[in-house]
Amino acid sequence: MRESTYRADHSRCFLPATDAPWWALVAVFLLFPALTATAGEWTPIAKDDVHDPRSPAVKLLQEPAEALAPLAPDFVGTGNQVRWVEAYDKGQIKPRQSLDPSRPIRKRDTDVIMNVKGGMPAVRFPHRQHTELIDCSTCHAKVFKEVAGATGISMLLILEGEQCGICHGAVSFPLTECTRCHSIARPGEGKPKIPEGFDPMLHQRKRQER
Repeated sequence: MRESTYRADHSRCFLPATDAPWWALVAVFLLFPALTATAGEWTPIAKDDVHDPRSPAVKLLQEPAEALAPLAPDFVGTGNQVRWVEAYDKGQIKPRQSLDPSRPIRKRDTDVIMNVKGGMPAVRFPHRQHTELIDCSTCHAKVFKEVAGATGISMLLILEGEQCGICHGAVSFPLTECTRCHSIARPGEGKPKIPEGFDPMLHQRKRQER
């Protein structure tokens, strides 16, 4: 099988700088999947601004569309348009557990609940979905300490491609999909929802002010 390479478009992760009212921006992101083409459109390798289209090696690489189209689809613009956990659960992909077959595989099926006192819906971090696909050392302890609450989670850092942003927006769903992480409703709410009056440009403005 030929090797598959694909670079995600990181620019899709951030809200654009604009003077439009916040509710208009929310409407655009909610309607975006319906206004664009269906999932399954990937930039050919020769046009991805990474590979030299004149190189004969380009023809040896597997095109993203060929590699990713059979997998569980996600919305256009969400990472590389694949729901990786769903693809794994359906048996569409079988990730190699380790490059070293003698290395013990660690898996964990517990959730970490974060942001329990904030205004946004609380965040559920599911260990199972992550440890099925990546090794614990990917995150611990270089990115996150292995002690609950020992690492301060910052949306500004995440927006700059650190912490959760190392993957989300690159190979996993982007940061504009708020309720995929903020998935636990507050007491008295039937389902998770973004607080009324929340300005989706808030994180972007703070990032620009740094």
